[in-house]
Amino acid sequence: MIDRKWINLLLATAMFNLGFVIWFSFAPFTDEIAAEFGLSVAQLGLVSSAAVVAVPLGRIVIGPITDKLGAPVTAGVTLVVVGIFSILSAFAPTYEIFTVSRIIASLAGITFVIGIQHVAQWFEEENLGLAEGIFAGVGNAGAGLGAYFTLPRIFGEGYADPLFASNWRAAFFYTGVLAVVLGIVYFVVGDAARTEERRQAAKAGVTKSQWLYIATRHGAVVLSAAYIMTFGLEVAMNGWLGTYYREGFGEGDLVIAATFAATFSITAGLLRPLGGWISDVLARNERNILPWFEGRYREQWTFATMVFVVVALFGMTAAGLSGNIYLAVFAGFLVGVGCAFSEGAIFAQVPAMFPDNSGTVAGVVGGIGTVGGSVYPLLFAAPFLPNLHVGYTVVALTMIPILVLTAWVFQPHIAEHATEDGWIVDEQPAPTTATTSPSDD
Repeated sequence: MIDRKWINLLLATAMFNLGFVIWFSFAPFTDEIAAEFGLSVAQLGLVSSAAVVAVPLGRIVIGPITDKLGAPVTAGVTLVVVGIFSILSAFAPTYEIFTVSRIIASLAGITFVIGIQHVAQWFEEENLGLAEGIFAGVGNAGAGLGAYFTLPRIFGEGYADPLFASNWRAAFFYTGVLAVVLGIVYFVVGDAARTEERRQAAKAGVTKSQWLYIATRHGAVVLSAAYIMTFGLEVAMNGWLGTYYREGFGEGDLVIAATFAATFSITAGLLRPLGGWISDVLARNERNILPWFEGRYREQWTFATMVFVVVALFGMTAAGLSGNIYLAVFAGFLVGVGCAFSEGAIFAQVPAMFPDNSGTVAGVVGGIGTVGGSVYPLLFAAPFLPNLHVGYTVVALTMIPILVLTAWVFQPHIAEHATEDGWIVDEQPAPTTATTSPSDD
């Protein structure tokens, strides 16, 4: 008989994969959408940013709700709502209605937090990095395999069917229908946790004072900042690279530009399990790879991958300025490698550091981290830049303070107490029982 943990991992992965397809399904069709609504390149950058705008707060809110109600409930409701608004966006008559409906459909991005919590409720600590990496990696690949690679081929230029004459409208409609169906399946088939004890432990830690305490610990803060410069960057580049290869190099073919962009998305997704697995291996074998953080094995790997991301972004600018689109695609691939390894490392740490509050911490880290997806596209397309290639260097420079903060927290004498010491809130709230209501706080 199949262990239920694999069934629940499959459900979570399918949810996140489809969620990312819906979240980034705007990106491959920017040319057609811009033509229909009369948008400039700068406006496309704003639309790309708007598609992320609801996700940070949504992730922060959905984390403790998932701890409280369980993943099958929150996943089912989220997928149905997202699916309905994706369907509505397919029929939008004006740019304003389209934008509002896509912002709500972009809540598909909060499925990440739901899945992180669900997987953590089913797998043990020594395999969390790999399990979370499989979930998040294959799910992230939805942006590349689905949004960038599959959708432009199914709904290519000149697409028409009995319902739609516009390819992007058809893509939004049919992915929305799939979301509604999967939401119902998740609610019926999914199980909240491996044991009732684990379920009750997650249910207990959801009061407002506990949330604020957890969110302000050194560990949660630094992992949130790290996720801004890794996953936030991934979100930004998933929404931007199709436009970049088209506008920066004059590549006008929709499928070719989308395929180039997909090399980043697929890499950032599929290599994420490897990043989590390496974190597991270093922790199990107590292997030091950076002498500055001796004995902090997961932290060493996380920091090394973050440095790689910054260096790779400088390489992205250099490749773009060379004028060689293939070199730029390879540079984008390296950025994807860095994002994959770093995200896998970060979310190997999250449930390992906060085992009874994985949904809450995943919501904080995932929500704050997503902010980068809103900010970085504005820097990529900033009108004051001499060209589109320099934006990557500007973004890399903004990441250096995050590296400094991370290096400070990851020092062994500080990292040892990173789940107890923090900022703003000094005293841990009294423990609650599973039956305590948030209003009792």
